[in-house]
Amino acid sequence: MDAALRQGDKAIFSSLEPSMLRPPEFNSVEEERLDRKRRLVAAFRLFALNGYDEGPAGHITVRDPEFPDRFWVNPFGVHFSRIRVRDLLLVDHDGKILEGKFPLNKAAFAIHSRLHRLHPRIVAAAHSHSLYGKAFSALGRPLKMITQDSCAFFQDHVLFDSFGGVVLDLEEGDRIAGSLGDAKAAILQNHGLLTTGASVDSAAWFYISMERCAKAQLVAEAAGEVIEIPPEVARITYEQVGTEQAGWFSFQGLYDMITQQTPDLFD
Repeated sequence: MDAALRQGDKAIFSSLEPSMLRPPEFNSVEEERLDRKRRLVAAFRLFALNGYDEGPAGHITVRDPEFPDRFWVNPFGVHFSRIRVRDLLLVDHDGKILEGKFPLNKAAFAIHSRLHRLHPRIVAAAHSHSLYGKAFSALGRPLKMITQDSCAFFQDHVLFDSFGGVVLDLEEGDRIAGSLGDAKAAILQNHGLLTTGASVDSAAWFYISMERCAKAQLVAEAAGEVIEIPPEVARITYEQVGTEQAGWFSFQGLYDMITQQTPDLFD
């Protein structure tokens, strides 16, 4: 990373204590598992608050900290706003439900099991049928760098330009996972948005941000010709707002807000 980028990142976080810029450390895997599950449920509550629900569609997953071939996912048919920690399902990469009493969303398994299997770097992944994400996906093109926020996705999102109906088979999940490469996000054409991260926090934050970026571009292009940010500036801005660290930190205020507003999520 060159000096300009290092300085840009420093300027963003210079007023914060180092401990505020990274996830907490845990004394046991049980503590870490509970924290991941709580943050996963908080992400669902935030998705509900933002109107990202579309019937039973949509799913967020987080890899189990002890068993990397297992992940926690929302129960099929339970509204995002009603999910609690005890409702989550633990599923392995073969689709076996190891914990939980609810059914498993087959599309969630087909997509997320392949993401987690193919990409060890992915701890969490988020997908829903949010309004502006699915509207933008119908254009069949990536985001333009037209705002500071959209620069969080500069050269870090892909277009999956093949829609074959509801993703129920593993081959389609493999194609989606393969198309992602090293990027953290994807626009699934005629479908919606997909974001990933090294934590639930970053995956959820970047989903919320990407949805807003899609809305901003749709609004701006409806009003007239947009002015794009030069690539060299977009690259510097990416290092300030698009890193894993930036995504994790950006989620913390939302996490505090939603856990105070809906404390029953910890049940």
